Amino acid sequence: MLQNQTPQPPQLRRYPDTQEAERLVRLAKSESLGDGGIRTSQILSDALAADPCHHEAQVLQERLHQAFVPRWHFPMLADKARNRAYAQAIAAKVRPGDVVLDIGCGAGLTAMLAARAGAKHVYTCEQQPLIAEAATRVIAQNGLSGRITVIPKWSHDIVIGKDMPEQADVVISEIVDTVLLGEGALATLTHAMGALAKPDARAVPERGTLKAQPVESGDLLDLWRPQEAEGFDLSAFHPFARMAQLTPNDLETCALRPLGMATDLFQFDFTRPDINPARAAKDLVCAGAGTIHAVFVSFEMELAPGILVANGLQSGGHWGRTAFLLDQPVFAEAGAQLRVTAQHDASQLSLSVHGLAPRAGDAESAALWMTGARKGGYTLRVRDRLTPVESAVWAPQIAKGSGNQAQSFH
Repeated sequence: MLQNQTPQPPQLRRYPDTQEAERLVRLAKSESLGDGGIRTSQILSDALAADPCHHEAQVLQERLHQAFVPRWHFPMLADKARNRAYAQAIAAKVRPGDVVLDIGCGAGLTAMLAARAGAKHVYTCEQQPLIAEAATRVIAQNGLSGRITVIPKWSHDIVIGKDMPEQADVVISEIVDTVLLGEGALATLTHAMGALAKPDARAVPERGTLKAQPVESGDLLDLWRPQEAEGFDLSAFHPFARMAQLTPNDLETCALRPLGMATDLFQFDFTRPDINPARAAKDLVCAGAGTIHAVFVSFEMELAPGILVANGLQSGGHWGRTAFLLDQPVFAEAGAQLRVTAQHDASQLSLSVHGLAPRAGDAESAALWMTGARKGGYTLRVRDRLTPVESAVWAPQIAKGSGNQAQSFH
């Protein structure tokens, strides 16, 4: 026979303290963000503890986090191929007893990988206080607080003997954007390898290469330079879109078709970085015929020998991509070359498109055309078929038979 059980008292229900939440929200809105949002974030957390459904507290907290914690952190951390590549490279580079400097802590993943690889101690720096604070918690949750120190500073402000007891044996970073330069990687690593690392220090990544290739994609132009909307001409707005920044979804939607292999533009040695500007003139070869809508720029980084990450057309992963749009699409036959000039400084890349380079025999053809013009007519005996670009320029002139217009060609 079952014995009667004493009924348990119901759980006390905690009613939201809306008035307290309102007070804390007002306090948060008046708080300075000079500390990187630390104090404001805590106040808003307290407001939501008082009233978990408080609308304004939720909105303000989300706006604060979006402002101080870039959204790319999350797909980056979810990128399994990238994580595996860094894990393999760090395991190959870090030796037992090493002191490691990890620049750009983020959630602390690369610092923890270095600790797992056998580092004596890892010093990881993060200039955004909210991120540094969260990384400290992540590292503690994984039982590595005794082997990893989070330095809430920009790496340029680290002082050996104060923030770190000695220079690093290994420097780890992932402070590049879609064209390697935008996060100031060259300047940061120049300082780190010179002031914070031992003379023979190893680095992850070791080097990077920027590449360019001509691509065809009408959908890319439709996305970034729509010709019209509801019957209205939008072309005067197009000059604002010279460089397209593509998400992985954009890349899939636009279905960029490569018209040629990627050509190297610049190479960077991250173990001995150089912040001097550089310029490169290149002819991008079209292996097949097609309409060139843009020049696609991508990178390949070698983290350690044989361990690569890239953001090319077929690379996958979380990386964004960059495409420089031509002012006017150009039809190119197989073997044609698109002439471009690329330039970079310590943090930015520019690229200019000059059009199709003259092909073999074009100089002779031009000379014959000029001769024909001076005689009062044009001859097409050397080459009886014009490219679409030439047709657009020459057809009206041929029809008029005006020798004066030939001078503009020269």
